[in-house]
Amino acid sequence: MHASRQYLAEVRKEYERGDEGVRSRLLNEAQKRTGYNRKYLIRVLNREPRPELLKRRRRKRKAEYGAAVVTALVEVWDIFEQPCGQRLAVVLREQVDRLRQLGELLCSEAVAAQLKTISASTIDRLLGREKRVRMLRRNRNPNVQRLIYQKVPVKVAAEWDTNEIGNLQVDFVAHCGRSTGGDYIYTLSAVDIATNWWEGQAISVRSQHATKEGLSVIQPRFPFRIRELHPDNDSALVNDLLLDWCREQRIQLSRSRPYQKNDNAWIEQKNWTHVRKVVGYRRFDRTSELRLLNEIYAVLRLYKNFFLPTIKLASKTRVNGRIKRTYDRARTPYQRLMESRQIDRKAKQQLQATYEALNPAALQRRLSELREQLETASAAKSEIVLKRPWRGPNITINKQRAERRLPKQATA
Repeated sequence: MHASRQYLAEVRKEYERGDEGVRSRLLNEAQKRTGYNRKYLIRVLNREPRPELLKRRRRKRKAEYGAAVVTALVEVWDIFEQPCGQRLAVVLREQVDRLRQLGELLCSEAVAAQLKTISASTIDRLLGREKRVRMLRRNRNPNVQRLIYQKVPVKVAAEWDTNEIGNLQVDFVAHCGRSTGGDYIYTLSAVDIATNWWEGQAISVRSQHATKEGLSVIQPRFPFRIRELHPDNDSALVNDLLLDWCREQRIQLSRSRPYQKNDNAWIEQKNWTHVRKVVGYRRFDRTSELRLLNEIYAVLRLYKNFFLPTIKLASKTRVNGRIKRTYDRARTPYQRLMESRQIDRKAKQQLQATYEALNPAALQRRLSELREQLETASAAKSEIVLKRPWRGPNITINKQRAERRLPKQATA
């Protein structure tokens, strides 16, 4: 509409000076360009141009909360561990007078009255700049989930059939040492719920393709068919690539609840007994260390699965306010498989042949040798890998502050 008015204003200048022929030509052209009726165009072009209406600027509302209110708000916000606006509004109504009496909050009566009446949305708005300056991360919205979560169902610990062989829980163990900066090795750990048969594979990076390759290496090691995989909500384990792979292998895929480690209790236990207690907490990020880790796991799987017995929880009852747990007879994962009717005779014969060819003492000595080699390889390098924080373009910190942030060994 504004463009049409501008066009007709320019046409009006020629229309007023032109004769009948010029006006007819201008009317034809204006009718063609605007699509207006010819009589309407004649009235518009013969009308005296009206002065442009001055645009009224919208008055900017005076700020109700000044700098004094924001300063006091930030002080109270820090005292109560930086809560959200909804929680801080309740705190302000109850604690402002108390903090002033204790001498922790210095402000006038007017500022205190405003703090007690401020709304939750205004609190979040006033604290927005302070959060940006401190580079505080936003809280995760639990209602916003990835689409893959709708395809992979949630399964809790109470829903498992602990006697059915082939249900695996999988998880990552990060070998990052004391710093998560840079790239480092991960251990892909998997355990069968019914028999406690464990398999592990070290991968160079935590990516979807590396996870798929690691699972492809682990799968044929299990002496039974994998029925279901149950990871946590890690994006490297719950993704479309792994879901398609599970469908190709006719394996079901489920996941645990977010931030509920008890849903993966079986694999969390093995992460300690089979990984951390064996290889420790050092940082591993070299190809030689990756090779040694996989050699350790190749020996460890035979040693743990064939010779070290495990105890399973049989029942749990509450007696007089206390929980009484009953455990079954201690057996090795190999013995549990041999006693099960879910394994065919050919698989049992292969397991027995493997068992008879193994020497537990030799496996233990070989495992100790490999652990010493891994310790030697990792001890010769620095454990500190600095993780560079994002501070925006051209924003740096001075040298003195940077040195205070570094660990003592890194600055020595």
